[in-house]
Amino acid sequence: MSELILHHYPQSPFAEKARLMLGFKGLSWHSVLIPPMSPKPDLTALTGGYRKTPVLQVGADIYCDTALIARRLEQEKSTPALFPLGQEINTQAFAYWADSVVFHHSVTLVFEPESAAVRFAKVPPQAMQALLADRVALFSGGTASKVPLELARHQWPALMVRLEQQLQHGAGDFLFGEPSIADFAMAHPLWFLKGTPVTSPLVDHYPAVAAWLARVLSFGHGNASEMRADQALEIARNATPAPLPEEIFEDPNGFKPGQQVTISATDYGVDPVAGELLFAGREALILRRTDERGGIVHVHFPRLGFRIQAQ
Repeated sequence: MSELILHHYPQSPFAEKARLMLGFKGLSWHSVLIPPMSPKPDLTALTGGYRKTPVLQVGADIYCDTALIARRLEQEKSTPALFPLGQEINTQAFAYWADSVVFHHSVTLVFEPESAAVRFAKVPPQAMQALLADRVALFSGGTASKVPLELARHQWPALMVRLEQQLQHGAGDFLFGEPSIADFAMAHPLWFLKGTPVTSPLVDHYPAVAAWLARVLSFGHGNASEMRADQALEIARNATPAPLPEEIFEDPNGFKPGQQVTISATDYGVDPVAGELLFAGREALILRRTDERGGIVHVHFPRLGFRIQAQ
């Protein structure tokens, strides 16, 4: 089986989610650092235009979105489980809420003026303007909308007190008794807030939450080794994509195998990826595309949160 390669940058919250899942699984992986904003030519040579962070590469198979990355890591090593038996719907529904509602509140709070001034104190003004413009573009055209600062401040205590209550009266040290995808999805927006003394009290004010977050972060990041982007591209170019899943191709909108389509996220980062639709299962989609640098690759997307459109 090919080695795991994570394309990411250190400050990315969703990359931290992936890194923690790798640590939880006790996996070894290669770290390819990517720019925090567009353009990302080495990454898009593999993804075809998908620009969110992180992306997991396994040979010539490219996995987009941490929800699908979690499933691929479960395939790599089944225990300890990210989706504990009997808790699949609870943990995944909670993770979806954390990755959307809680994450978008945390972004607003992190980028409020006082917090941003501390977090980006060493960033030149021109570079900061470019970063903000990139984030505006990232969140344009999709269903996600920016949570106004006043509303984020107003609603944050309600989000945290519910989490505090779950941890105080739950079944153990983690959200659903044993560690799961729910813990890692909730941890990364709080990790983001812990990045400055301005926003850290939004977490530390809740003792059970702060103690739980420390437990989740203690899983670490596994065994990472650095890899250059050109090495990752060479691996993809020389590899053969994994066989398609044995699951029956099933698409309720009538898309067929071999059809030329685009796949894009629906919430934000909606840049379309064009290619040949190879597989549409109940959870995942696979697109075949060819790049002169990356060769023939299979790009994998979750069904939830993504759309297929005919070219």
